[in-house]
Amino acid sequence: MLRPPSAPLGAARILLQLMRVLNVGMAVALLIAIPASLVFETQFFAFFSKRPPRIDPSWLMPTLRAGIVLALGLVAVVHVSLTRLLAMVETVRSGDPFVPENATRLYTIAWCLLGSQVFELAFGAVAAVMNAAGSSIDWNLTLNGWLAVVLLFVLARVFEEGTQLRDDLGKMI
Repeated sequence: MLRPPSAPLGAARILLQLMRVLNVGMAVALLIAIPASLVFETQFFAFFSKRPPRIDPSWLMPTLRAGIVLALGLVAVVHVSLTRLLAMVETVRSGDPFVPENATRLYTIAWCLLGSQVFELAFGAVAAVMNAAGSSIDWNLTLNGWLAVVLLFVLARVFEEGTQLRDDLGKMI
């Protein structure tokens, strides 16, 4: 029985679309930041040369550029995740979420979340280098994201099994 989409499902769809737009905006900003960091490098050094002597701008600029490149990778992973999740929401809206493609989408989202956790570790390394240069960046490792990775892989497998059971049941009828 096809039911009309619920209000929370509609809100989720709008939120995911908004998040995708913001994510693309972040990608554009990061792509602008790379050449800007080259064009304004002299001003950057001048600004940090006036700071307390414990800040070393010669370490900060290459590390900031590495952080920008890492952030671009994270933006790509987030884009793939949001796109797959939005496609799943669309199957729920259409009334048929138990399709094999959604199990595949869940696996893809799980891999993307695993990638984002690896990026988080890399950002921790960037923070450590910047702190060694004199910055004060607070970075903490949390286990919630790693738990979510495991949860998504399990959920994808459950979804895959449920879809197969549904197909088998359909063949019996």
